[in-house]
Amino acid sequence: MTETSSLHIAVVGGGPGGYAAAFLAADLGLKVTLIDPEANPGGVCLYRGCIPSKALLHVAKLIDESRHAKNWGIEYADPKIDLSRLRSWKEGVVQKLTGGLGILSKQRKVEYVQGRAAFENSNTLRISKAGGGEESRTFDRIILATGSRPAIIPAFKLDTPRVLDSTSALDLNEVPGTLLVVGGGYIGLELGTVYAALGAKVSVVEMLSGLLPGADRDLVLPLHKRIEKSFAAILLNTTVAAMKVEGNGIRVTFDGPEVKEREQVFEKVLVSVGRKPNSEIPGLDKTQVQVGARGFIQVNKQLQTSDPAIYAIGDVVGEPMLAHKASHEGRTAVEAIAGHKVAFEPAAIPAVVFTDPEIAWCGLTETQAQKENREIKVAKFPWAASGRAMTVDRTEGMTKLILDPQSERVLGVGIVGAGAGELIAEGVLAVEMAALAKDIALTIHPHPTLSETVMQAAEVFFGTSTDIYRPKKS
Repeated sequence: MTETSSLHIAVVGGGPGGYAAAFLAADLGLKVTLIDPEANPGGVCLYRGCIPSKALLHVAKLIDESRHAKNWGIEYADPKIDLSRLRSWKEGVVQKLTGGLGILSKQRKVEYVQGRAAFENSNTLRISKAGGGEESRTFDRIILATGSRPAIIPAFKLDTPRVLDSTSALDLNEVPGTLLVVGGGYIGLELGTVYAALGAKVSVVEMLSGLLPGADRDLVLPLHKRIEKSFAAILLNTTVAAMKVEGNGIRVTFDGPEVKEREQVFEKVLVSVGRKPNSEIPGLDKTQVQVGARGFIQVNKQLQTSDPAIYAIGDVVGEPMLAHKASHEGRTAVEAIAGHKVAFEPAAIPAVVFTDPEIAWCGLTETQAQKENREIKVAKFPWAASGRAMTVDRTEGMTKLILDPQSERVLGVGIVGAGAGELIAEGVLAVEMAALAKDIALTIHPHPTLSETVMQAAEVFFGTSTDIYRPKKS
């Protein structure tokens, strides 16, 4: 049997899951080859996803705050937006991060191969290098971290740059006068927020009855109210029946019971209807790896596929398709390969929507509890009673705890408001550590901060919140 310390591992895909796996494997003394088409590790997240979108969302927030400053007695002139410089700044952020990962790869002595991999058998990859040439390499274990790509609806696949996906939208070639976002999920709303701040008249169409399907409605409501003021229209219970190029725009035909204007023309259309796993790996059929009906590679709790030599992590193995989930899966897979007793079975994986206000949640949601007919207690603290929220003029937020009625254990946490993405980590820790409502209530939080709304939500549960009067229900 091969000694663990002498194992040679190939990681296919250099995103947050892939490079996390490769780096940990190197730290554990394994020989590692990381294969990815880009010049440096980073994957979709760093090159075309999380990082560039958050850079642009920061700019959007700055623009929005400058416009709201008049409420505080400060008035700014309308911002002058230099798209070229904005793009350069965004790309500079990406280059610094991906370049830094390239340096870390070398420091860890990870062999980085820019290219694409195909299977010849369970242990052998044929690597087509970006600079030309091919070679076959044999490895003891292979970790697939091939990620995902924007889903495409065939009817919307028009041969025109006026139809965008999440990748091309981040290129920010221009700000259209009008933009239709197809899909009310987090990617569409985040990008819609950016374009609206930059001056586009943004409309969003969602086939279901609310934005961000799956998220609790009370978390979504403050966001809905705010974007109603910044977006041109929010079309719910509505589908796009057809799209066609017409002159300098795209004529879109809508269908649904609430449609008032069946046809409209938009300068550009952003199609954001989800993502698909990149599981169509050449030669995968030459292995024992099993792919499910939805295209996800099937794995066990150690992230091992049906083929003992092959592991898979990240978007390609299932939802939620989140970078932080992929990173933890990557580390679990490597530890399993190294012989450690591990399993990927988190009690909570945080989700964050970086709109304004932000929405974040973890663990059990009210929506899930209702579907499962599960008894819960919910404790909510409105930010209208938060001194810190008042000082930043963002009182539309809310923090809530989902609690087990018998044990009073924290099962889930939901937050909507400015900086919710930074606050949710405490909720994740509470769920993972099986904290009780009393644990949170007795934990001294700094004042005045938004973080203390988590403590105050626990106090609401006990009917002892200092800042509001809401006795505990018997």
